[in-house]
Amino acid sequence: MRIPCPHCGPRGVEEFLYTQDAEVTRPKDGGAAPTKEWTDYVYMRDNLKGPRKEYWYHSTGCHAWLVVTRDVSTHEILKVELP
Repeated sequence: MRIPCPHCGPRGVEEFLYTQDAEVTRPKDGGAAPTKEWTDYVYMRDNLKGPRKEYWYHSTGCHAWLVVTRDVSTHEILKVELP
């Protein structure tokens, strides 16, 4: 898989680190006490097919954070943008 970095051009996936789903919203209560919202945020994920937005970090290149829209069924990169 190749990811087209906006700064460096197309690069192999080994230069990047996947960090997390960019479509999940972090709970607003701060996480001081365990709640169902925090448990769901940390542990529960739907395994959806089709296009998904993900955060990727270009660790061995320009060190940019990217939002990559990727079809998780086919691994096709549909869009790359800066957050």
